[in-house]
Amino acid sequence: MVERKCVGCGKLKDRKELIKITKENLHGQVVVNHSNKIFGRSVYLCYNNSCIEAAFKKDKIKKALKASVPEDLKGKLINEF
Repeated sequence: MVERKCVGCGKLKDRKELIKITKENLHGQVVVNHSNKIFGRSVYLCYNNSCIEAAFKKDKIKKALKASVPEDLKGKLINEF
């Protein structure tokens, strides 16, 4: 079991229970990494709206990835999960 920390709430959970968001090494784009086959700097979020909101409210994803986050990513995450 591989544990990762949610950037929204700070809780440690199994990696399979979290959404992985990655800044690609090749292009520098920030994407939702469903397959875990995209390599780069990553952050993890719980599958709930409160963690997603908290992560975007304080720019935690932007700070952790050291990259600008697309505006539509928050809406995409909330709609998908």
